[in-house]
Amino acid sequence: MTSLNDTLTQTEQHRSLLEEALRSLPLPIVPAFGSAGNLHAVEFVASGEKLATASAARVAELFPRTVAANAGEVLRAGQALAKAVTGKRVAVLFSGGPAPGGHNVVVGLKQMLGAGNTLLGVQGGPKGLLNGRMAPITDADIAVIRNTGGFDFLGTDRTKIKTAEQFAQVREVSVKHELDAIVIIGGDDSNTNAAVLAEELFANVHADGRGVQVIGVPKTIDGDLQLGELLPISFGFDTATRVYAELVGNILQDSRSSLKYWHFIKLMGRAASHVTLEVALQTKPAVTLISEEIAQRKQSLAEIIEQIAQTVVARAKKGIHHGVLLVPEGLIEFIPEMKALIEELNDGMAQHEAVLAALEGEEKRAFVTKSLSPEHEKLFASLPEYIQDMLLAERDSHGNLQLSLIPTEQLLIDMTKRRVREIADASGTKIPFATQNHFFGYEGRCGAPTLFDAAYTLNLGLTAGALLLAGKTGYMASVGDIFSGGVPLAIPLAGLLDVERRHGSEAVVIEKALVEIDAPAMQYFVSRREAWAQDDLFASPGPRQLWGPVASQLPISVALNRKSQSLAFQFGTDKA
Repeated sequence: MTSLNDTLTQTEQHRSLLEEALRSLPLPIVPAFGSAGNLHAVEFVASGEKLATASAARVAELFPRTVAANAGEVLRAGQALAKAVTGKRVAVLFSGGPAPGGHNVVVGLKQMLGAGNTLLGVQGGPKGLLNGRMAPITDADIAVIRNTGGFDFLGTDRTKIKTAEQFAQVREVSVKHELDAIVIIGGDDSNTNAAVLAEELFANVHADGRGVQVIGVPKTIDGDLQLGELLPISFGFDTATRVYAELVGNILQDSRSSLKYWHFIKLMGRAASHVTLEVALQTKPAVTLISEEIAQRKQSLAEIIEQIAQTVVARAKKGIHHGVLLVPEGLIEFIPEMKALIEELNDGMAQHEAVLAALEGEEKRAFVTKSLSPEHEKLFASLPEYIQDMLLAERDSHGNLQLSLIPTEQLLIDMTKRRVREIADASGTKIPFATQNHFFGYEGRCGAPTLFDAAYTLNLGLTAGALLLAGKTGYMASVGDIFSGGVPLAIPLAGLLDVERRHGSEAVVIEKALVEIDAPAMQYFVSRREAWAQDDLFASPGPRQLWGPVASQLPISVALNRKSQSLAFQFGTDKA
């Protein structure tokens, strides 16, 4: 008889009761790939849709081989391949921040390649590729990682492969390990890197003149890698927002129970507010700030504070002294006056780098303040010292302000308290305003994927594998028609590229998809937020479910923007 102690010990190393159950959870696959017991690769045929940005002419000059080969044409799955392809050696790696469901991309890729080809897992992301750190992925590995976690099987990092020396390293590694293909699982930056590698490795890598195929797979919990019907959402977004929505729902119920706190909650999402919008749609809090709307309205920080304070006062008049406010991580850079201040600070800090390195605290703040324009000097001086210090903190490796480290939620609390106090003093009344602050970010990046993310990533892996077997390179794998069975798609990476001037030189980028103010999801939110502000109309969506009535639920914003009449996704009927 097994003791309880033994049973508990057996749950170590990813063997919890839930994880064990998840590994045997059947998932739907799209019809194009056949059935679970008889998967097959497919041809990819022209869809009739072409992609190009305003920089298409320059992109064609920078990526002549892949542009000539792909012609910007979106491909869709066609008939089964007439002949089986064997002998390929494929390396797969994770790149950038983790996202739930990453393991199932590897599972799908391994299943599509089958026993006749070899899949190698790169340890430690792009840096691991440069160092040639890879090993075969076995069927036993697949059985363990299926339907679990984020990127912990292989690990990840944020190295950008962009120099001639790095390209030479990748070529050497490709020759040493006899690679025929590389699959890069990542966000917009990583898929930009995939486009560059596809061009660099297009031909003449191996002695016989062969190149190395490169396929990208779209991930990011931020939801800012999407392209309408072609790429409705990146994987990881659904799981992360469901995790955050559960936490926000819990706090909403707590605030209604204790009746005394306003909770200011910052949510991950530097460049776009998709996460914040989705969590708001799921939970209906009193106040939600959307960065893109604030930028469009050109709202000042003072105007934002006034909006929040007036909501606090209006609820207080009804005897409601609690509430929840959601704020996106990147809010500060979307406030026009703050964006201009940060740009001036960046220039000044670069110009006086040596002087500033020797200063700290008050001396550093005083030096910087004197160098600012009068308008920005006044704004900088109005900010709490802890915000001033964060604005003067060291930039990241890309020269960006580290927004996740700035306590935007605390800034809003402090400035709202000041304004509520002013309103209370002017009216001669007492307005209770007790607060709590939170930041939800890492909590959502590596949880067990939702049923949608688990099925989506499995099919993305199958699609990536099918593209390789069909001889394609320079594409991003995608799955369209997610409400009506699903169809594998190939999006030409070069067709997504734009060319910008950054720091005096050209930079090739895939533009981040921001929240569109006139999109259906945003319009529905706008139509309901005033009612949410006036009364407690919140919802507590609870934990993500893989069995039961809401297991097949898609993100609400995705369903609204795709004009679906249902929240349920559908990927065929078969299970793999």
